[in-house]
Amino acid sequence: MKWIRRVSIAIALLVVCCVILFFFLPRFNDYQDEGQLNLAGLSRPVTVTRDDSGIAYIHAENIGDLLFAQGFVTAQDRLFQMQMTRMYYEGRMCELAGAKARDLDVRMRTIGILRMAKKQARILNPALRKQFQHYVDGINTFIKKCPHDLALAFRMAGIKPDLWQVEDCLGVLFYMGYSTAANLTTEIISQMLLDTLGYEKTAMLLPLNINVDDPDDQGFIAMPPKEILGVALPFDPALLAFAGDRMLRVGSNNWAMAPEKSVTGAAVLSGDPHLDPRILPGVWYPAGLICPGIRAVGVQIPGIPGMGVGRTEHIALSATNNYGDMVDLYIETVDSGNPDHYLEGVNSIAFGHIKERLKIKDKAAPGGFRTEDIDIRTTRRGPVVSKVLKGLDTNKVFTLRFAPLESMTPDIGVLDLLTAKNAEDLSRALQDLTMACFNWVFADTSGNIGHQTSGRVPLRRNGGTFPHVVKESTDNWQGWIAPDQMPGQINPEKKWIGTCNNKTVDTGFPHYYSSYFAPSFRYARLKELMAGKVQQTPLDMWQYQRDTGNVMARRIAPIMARILLANGDTKDLGRIVADWDFKDDPEKAGPLIFQAIYRQFALAVFEDDLGPQKVWTLLNAWYYWQERLLQFVLAGDSPFFDDICTAGKRETMADLFVRAAHAARKELSRTLGDNPAQWRWGDLHTLELVNPLVRKGRLKGLLGTGPMPMGGSGETLYRGWYDFDAPYAVTHCASLRFVADMGDDEKLMAVLPGGASGRTFHSHQKDLVDGFMDGSVQYWWFSDVAIKAHAQTTLTLVPQSH
Repeated sequence: MKWIRRVSIAIALLVVCCVILFFFLPRFNDYQDEGQLNLAGLSRPVTVTRDDSGIAYIHAENIGDLLFAQGFVTAQDRLFQMQMTRMYYEGRMCELAGAKARDLDVRMRTIGILRMAKKQARILNPALRKQFQHYVDGINTFIKKCPHDLALAFRMAGIKPDLWQVEDCLGVLFYMGYSTAANLTTEIISQMLLDTLGYEKTAMLLPLNINVDDPDDQGFIAMPPKEILGVALPFDPALLAFAGDRMLRVGSNNWAMAPEKSVTGAAVLSGDPHLDPRILPGVWYPAGLICPGIRAVGVQIPGIPGMGVGRTEHIALSATNNYGDMVDLYIETVDSGNPDHYLEGVNSIAFGHIKERLKIKDKAAPGGFRTEDIDIRTTRRGPVVSKVLKGLDTNKVFTLRFAPLESMTPDIGVLDLLTAKNAEDLSRALQDLTMACFNWVFADTSGNIGHQTSGRVPLRRNGGTFPHVVKESTDNWQGWIAPDQMPGQINPEKKWIGTCNNKTVDTGFPHYYSSYFAPSFRYARLKELMAGKVQQTPLDMWQYQRDTGNVMARRIAPIMARILLANGDTKDLGRIVADWDFKDDPEKAGPLIFQAIYRQFALAVFEDDLGPQKVWTLLNAWYYWQERLLQFVLAGDSPFFDDICTAGKRETMADLFVRAAHAARKELSRTLGDNPAQWRWGDLHTLELVNPLVRKGRLKGLLGTGPMPMGGSGETLYRGWYDFDAPYAVTHCASLRFVADMGDDEKLMAVLPGGASGRTFHSHQKDLVDGFMDGSVQYWWFSDVAIKAHAQTTLTLVPQSH
């Protein structure tokens, strides 16, 4: 029959097209990874071996050629990602997105990451500058030598890659520092609460920051005296944009166990940095770096040379955000008699002015672009980050002060991580890394384990929980906390050490350090796991990174269940919560019902006091309120439980939990049906990875992964954080899982939620996703024997003169 023949032909053609696409498309957006390339800039030949995950292992004869080759291969895989990072922090997204990116570009120009990078570049140690230059030369050699190998994304975006300079690499470092300076959020929210609720009620809501290892620490932050805060101001919502621009927003877990606690008899290091990994291929670029004196396998942010997380022949290290307070908002007063001056006591000082020019994509303009000049006002503390406030106090403005701008040194320690031979070397290198406050946990081959904090935290006359009102010419910053006084320790008696963004300073710490830390839940769970066995294995560490035990829920869920079981309309939900084991596993109904009800409960507690807009600002900052609300629930009472909108009635905690249960049922039934017993956490708690070129529309799932059910939550070691105002899709989770047994010289366990290559259609853009999601053990190779055994391709980079 003709129709059968036609259908058969159509099916055959479809199969042929699919086969062609399967084999052709990856090659259509590929690069040379075999054979030989002659490159100017090298002194000796370099070999680049890639394994079956596309991870490059670079063998060079000296560190200069090693870094050159690292820049070259990183550009092969991630140049478009690097270009986007640069354009973002430089304030150039208007060149791609047009006027809709204008406000973002204005903010990033105001913050001035590129200005900071240029200043650092001018004072950089000449030897270190030379090493950075090797890396930059490798990037630029790829751009110039291999224009036919540029990623398809450049053509689709209609742009060409910019050549790199040393300052561009430094800009990525400073952007990391700004992105992780989370105490800015605390100051903005604290000011919002003060302006909305007044002094007394704001004092009840200040964050609780508890050091679990310090039995004397109750976590309370003292409310500053009213005379220090000054009068409340009409809140400027424009400030929220500055809090939201920090895309990295690092979380993370890391821990190490000493040989006495390890079954293998060697120290073991575990790390899983938590970032937003949703844009393929992920944040980190994996590589092996090998030359005389250096053998390192790990990851780095594309655009920065060396290794940020991983292991060498001597050490292994991983980082979490320490949340040391490196940024302050100041409330300035404009001189009413001279609007181009600001006041410090009786002193009238002229604003500085920085001129910047935006290049904005505009089809109607000649050449497709128009320009706009902007004027950035500055004070001695930093740039003005808000417009003059409207309303009662029209002569007040906010300025932003960023510690890394004022604490630059010629040495920044980044590449010293490659050559550190022991804990002392590593500690010295980390003390020079001033632009980011990280908790570095490490282990070495001698059996030492430790924790060292990087960054510079100012010594303040007054703390940084609220914006500081400038009333006099005396500087609020009085120097820096000395590097040897920053949090850290070596070889603790308990034979393990770890951090989960939790508070690590104790009540005896002599200085204000920060008022923004993660709640204690993840670290408390880690302590339980590490105490569970006398000796543990590297595989135990790997599995702990996917542990779903929810310590917060363990304390709250029984109270919630008891209230719901006592109410006929909510008894079925209460039974499920009561029977739950407090593990946020994707196949269970308990975690979904608990999360949904507790989310609605938090909304009910605070919305009447803050209003429908400001409440989202508070609740999206999970760390600010979670520990505080837990204490309210455990106490069973709080003034915030009373709904001020219901005159003549005083609501209780039970009233709000029942109200929240009804709201959660209504919300979940719309999507999952009317039977709560059939609801599953993984039905809504999903991770979706998207292609950077197609983030919406019908092709999104084809070029990405589609939503994947995921366990964990924001409160578990297996991190699955979602935005409060957009439940329950995961926005932040492990961007890498990594375990290094310092007694294993062959391999380490590691996996990314993406792949090595950033190229659309490339076979290594998302080939690691399945292993990341199912938790199976994945290996990266450390010894030359193992690297050779798993080699898939070999490319030789040869000096041009050879």
